[in-house]
Amino acid sequence: MNVRHLGLVDYQATWERMQQFTAQRTAQTADELWFLEHPPVFTLGMAGRREHLLAPGAIPVVTTDRGGQVTYHGPGQLVVYALLDLRRAGLGVRDLVTALEQSVIQYVATLGVTAIARREAPGVYVGERKLASVGIRIRRGCSYHGLALNVNMDLEPFQRINPCGYTGLAMMQLADVAAVPDVEVAAAGLLPLLRAALRL
Repeated sequence: MNVRHLGLVDYQATWERMQQFTAQRTAQTADELWFLEHPPVFTLGMAGRREHLLAPGAIPVVTTDRGGQVTYHGPGQLVVYALLDLRRAGLGVRDLVTALEQSVIQYVATLGVTAIARREAPGVYVGERKLASVGIRIRRGCSYHGLALNVNMDLEPFQRINPCGYTGLAMMQLADVAAVPDVEVAAAGLLPLLRAALRL
């Protein structure tokens, strides 16, 4: 397993890098986890409907190949891309989604925060508010895309969309309920739990 901390990187370029990595990997290629942030961008998944983009304004919109509807990425949000050979790891798609969700739930529990997952609406929630979103793509038995955890960011752009296709869904960030100053601290806390959840 290779873990890469990429900092603040462009969405389009990173997406293309994930596609290239997945297309070129072999049965011997090590799995990778990428921890990063993106500059402000709205992304539409393969099932994404543009009517859920209410007022994007000057923030760019990228139609991408992950699952799910529309979401927002911006500085202060921890993005984790899971580039895994699922067949080799013996993981199914639902196993991967569950592992991503449970790692966040376990991490925030260490901070005294109770969170849950909802099978009908993937992601992690604290009460009725959404803390983390999940969207993945599987190609040739290998995954890319992954998880976005709101840590300490400007949440206003979420008001310009129907997050994940749900009208009126309230978003939140970890800094609202715990003393987590930035994505680097969150990444350090999340990594061992994510590796354990993925059995990697």
